[in-house]
Amino acid sequence: FFMLAVFGLCIIASISGSSLAKGFLSGGLGLLLATVGIDSITGIARFTYGNIYLMSGINYIPIMIGLFAMSQALTSVEELHLEQMVTTGVKHVIPRKEDWGVIGRSGLIFGTVGTIVGAIPGAGADIAAFIAYGQAKNMSKHPESFGSGIPEGVAAPEAANNGVTGGALIPMLTLGVPGDAVAAIMIGALTIQGLQPGPLLFQNNAPLVYSLFIGFFIANICMLLLGLSSLRFFTKVLSVPKSILIPTIFLLCFVGSYAIGNNIFDVVIMLFFGIGGYFLQKLKIPSSPAVLGLILGPMAESNFRRALLMSKGSVSTFFSTAICWVFFVLIVLSLVVPIIKKYWRRGKA
Repeated sequence: FFMLAVFGLCIIASISGSSLAKGFLSGGLGLLLATVGIDSITGIARFTYGNIYLMSGINYIPIMIGLFAMSQALTSVEELHLEQMVTTGVKHVIPRKEDWGVIGRSGLIFGTVGTIVGAIPGAGADIAAFIAYGQAKNMSKHPESFGSGIPEGVAAPEAANNGVTGGALIPMLTLGVPGDAVAAIMIGALTIQGLQPGPLLFQNNAPLVYSLFIGFFIANICMLLLGLSSLRFFTKVLSVPKSILIPTIFLLCFVGSYAIGNNIFDVVIMLFFGIGGYFLQKLKIPSSPAVLGLILGPMAESNFRRALLMSKGSVSTFFSTAICWVFFVLIVLSLVVPIIKKYWRRGKA
């Protein structure tokens, strides 16, 4: 788990934009925020300053709302005088024929990545999406276009996000261990019905398991039909005047932040990071590495310390299995390849 978390953190090199230093600065800020709360090993409160709302750590969802939604809304307020009405039709939204190859390849590769990450308990869709986006950018012939809505940049994290759903069922059905929060809820639902997830579930209730698999196929078809039928409605959002859209975004930011835990502290966190994200944009410091560090920080720290405790302080435990070496190679490649490609392009130019 520690090597997986480090591999995820290495994606900072891919999503840092033009400046690796600013990207790692942002990622370091996220890791620092991840240390707030009760220490999972010793039970000691860290950086809480007596605030009971910080005892369980900082929820990353209000931070994401602030960094991405609120900060962008604040930036858009400055650009109200530059408002241009955007009109588009469905024919501009449906992928072109030449994009289907890229989308299909991304779906196959990163859907598999999402399934693998989903099968790891505690990893979740956020980690899978970040890993997919970072690796897709490394593999792309046009990494500078990522962030502008190119098909491969959209398809990779979406495929990984969807792949996690099925992958999380692997440990749930075979071992009774939930892969994510949704799988944990499903275990509860099965238990209420008198069913015990695990090896015996396949032996005693095989029709139920197969019905779950069939349900996933049907769900994908329904999602496709729903998406295609809703395209005309979704494109209308682009034509909404900013004078209406921006206040709506502000309202949703406040309501969404409060609804997470039904307390005003999450709203304060959202506002703080919204204003902070606004200044980060002005300084051209990317926000994504900070969120990545905040999500992966607890996972990396707790598993690092747990591994050292189990091995009595021996670092060799991180290289004791084949899967550890696989992740180690991936970590090195994730760090080295973007730097080599960057200097190669600079020399070619």
